[in-house]
Amino acid sequence: MIRTHFIALFTAFAALALAGCSEAQEAESADPPLYRIIGSDGTVEGWMLGTIHALPDGVRWRTGTVQRIIDDADYLVVEIAALDDRESLTRTFRELATTPGQPHIYDRVSPANRDALSGLIARSPFAPDDFSATETWAVSLMLAQVSSTGKTANGVDKAVIRDFRGREVREFEGGPEQLGIFDRLPEQDQRDLLDGVLIETELAEKDPGQLSRAWTSGDEAALEQATLTGIMADPELREALLVRRNRNWVAQLLPMLEEPQRPLVAVGAGHLVGADSIGAMLKKHGYTVERIRQ
Repeated sequence: MIRTHFIALFTAFAALALAGCSEAQEAESADPPLYRIIGSDGTVEGWMLGTIHALPDGVRWRTGTVQRIIDDADYLVVEIAALDDRESLTRTFRELATTPGQPHIYDRVSPANRDALSGLIARSPFAPDDFSATETWAVSLMLAQVSSTGKTANGVDKAVIRDFRGREVREFEGGPEQLGIFDRLPEQDQRDLLDGVLIETELAEKDPGQLSRAWTSGDEAALEQATLTGIMADPELREALLVRRNRNWVAQLLPMLEEPQRPLVAVGAGHLVGADSIGAMLKKHGYTVERIRQ
């Protein structure tokens, strides 16, 4: 069973993505989640690549098949197009995350998780009083970084955006909207998120490379498990962070698939697996979605 932070699979925010891995992997054995979208007449209308938003150095995922599709696609669709604009993303984060007079951070977690919170803060660059004006969802994302061995500079979404330099890049959300999803969570859901980060951090540290291996090998069962367990087992969080976003993205994608130009959709891998995935939703609109093995 895969147990790891959902952030590496479900959010693209450059400064806050998280992934774990400790070993390099060869491209020859890589089979990242890659799909073709086929219309009712059998024509390939586009492709989808499940990404991971942070990786350690040395993970070689770019297979010949992935590269051919990157070259063949007419334009790219991602969660956030301006991932390299760290200054703007960080400014947006601070604006949304800052509300003076927050309860003490230890009062925002379950009593059973206070020791874990204390330990994680001790390993971070923060002190407990630093969060007095920081909303709970933002604390969750900040602390989720602490145990990361991955680098957002190695994120697959960033790499693919670079590949499309000179071609059109569209976005489903953008940084403000993606962070706004967290900001709009009710306080209790934000506290559930923080509790979940603390629990999943401890579990992920037992095998830091688990998520990266599952993604690189294209293990759909393991990736789907990450959309059903841990934080994502909470119905409200799963609806807000996964299912509702997939519905919104499919609504945007459907008219794109009617265009003569063919897109490559590159979004967090968790959005492309399972019964609530983008692919499953596209099938309800008459499309066939096929895995491309590499």
